[in-house]
Amino acid sequence: MRRSPVGASVVAALTVLAVAACVGSGAREPSVEPEGSAKNLKTQVLAASAAAIQTDAPTGALNIYLVGFHPMKADANHQFEAHHFCRQVNQDFMQCALFDGNTPAANLHGIEYIVSETLFESLPPEEKQYWHPHNGEILSGQLAAPGLPAVAEKELMRSKMNSYGKTWHTWNTGHGGMAGDALPVGEPTLAWSFNRLGEADPALVEARDRRMSIDTQERRRERQDLVPLAHPQEGVDALKNRFGRPTQPIPGVIDAGAVPVDHPPTATSR
Repeated sequence: MRRSPVGASVVAALTVLAVAACVGSGAREPSVEPEGSAKNLKTQVLAASAAAIQTDAPTGALNIYLVGFHPMKADANHQFEAHHFCRQVNQDFMQCALFDGNTPAANLHGIEYIVSETLFESLPPEEKQYWHPHNGEILSGQLAAPGLPAVAEKELMRSKMNSYGKTWHTWNTGHGGMAGDALPVGEPTLAWSFNRLGEADPALVEARDRRMSIDTQERRRERQDLVPLAHPQEGVDALKNRFGRPTQPIPGVIDAGAVPVDHPPTATSR
């Protein structure tokens, strides 16, 4: 994976800024309330005691906040907003807990692991089918780090260029105006990424942008200087023509299978 020019110290500083960014972001309440009775007094006291005494070290380290959109690989029109709370474990590996909102009531509905291009290339072919490419999410402007200063968000996105994610959603908490399940039932479903303009439901993106004061189109324009960093990625065409509406290519987002094997490396791919 191409290393960010800002260095490890600035990337570490980004995580601190991301913690503050969670505060004041447009609230996204969960769309479904889990089935069950209200907490009784004993349960409330136990929870308060645990919060005061026990450690929250693993969850406290989830200090990078990203919000984007996922389609299901098996059903491209099952797509929804996903709030990622992540920990950058090392330069090449990030792990995220996914929620259907960004308030204390949000439901945990999935997980995502993010690896650099280097780690992805080390995986066996049968494993790579589970990992979606990220350049489309970044260069489309859809992936955002709410609340971060523009320069910090830009460097965070630069550091994720050419990366891949493996995302399992364990709970259908609602999508596209449809009601979700009151409990996490059924098998986990594999999520994918959007790799062309128009694949994501415009109403979904517009609702997120309006609520969280995010300008996806402006972010797309501001990230054009990241296009030369983009390498062809596997999985870009995995959902091609499966959305039932016209789509347009995103400059720089190319399926690795569309590049001739003998294609000489460019200056930015060495």
